[in-house]
This record gives sequence, structure tokens and C-alpha cells, in this order.
Amino acid sequence: MQLLDYINSLSTDQQEAFAEKCGTSMAYLRQVAYGNRVCREKLASKIEGASDGLVTRQELRPDDWQEIWPELVPKGGKK
Repeated sequence: MQLLDYINSLSTDQQEAFAEKCGTSMAYLRQVAYGNRVCREKLASKIEGASDGLVTRQELRPDDWQEIWPELVPKGGKK
């Protein structure tokens, strides 16, 4: 699931709680969701955890996730 879809599915109060759980602000999460900012590695992990895996690190960092988290690359090396 895309981050924007996820946060838009939440109420305003839930969005604020989600941002707090991720250790950031909704303003910053929206910047990431709209592609105006690259999601920091640590934040990507927090978003994945806070969303119960609905928004993944791979979706948040599509260009380099396999270099950052090589343990997530499926056996055989395919993305």
C-alpha cells in the first residue's frame, strides 16, 4: 500500500497518532507521501512497523531498499 493511501485512510486523530508513533510530523509524512522528500531509512522502518506492514520499506525506498536491507531480498536475488 502506498503511504499516501494509508494516511488518507486514517482519521485526523489517527494520522497524528501515526506520525507520533513514527517519530515525525504529519507534514513530513505528507512530504514523503507526495514524493517531495526521500524517506529516511530509519523512518521507513518505523512506518512499516507502525502501519503493521501495510506500507513497506520497499515501497518507501524503491530505488535502494535492497542495498540498505539486503536481508529482505528474496532468495535468487530478484527484487
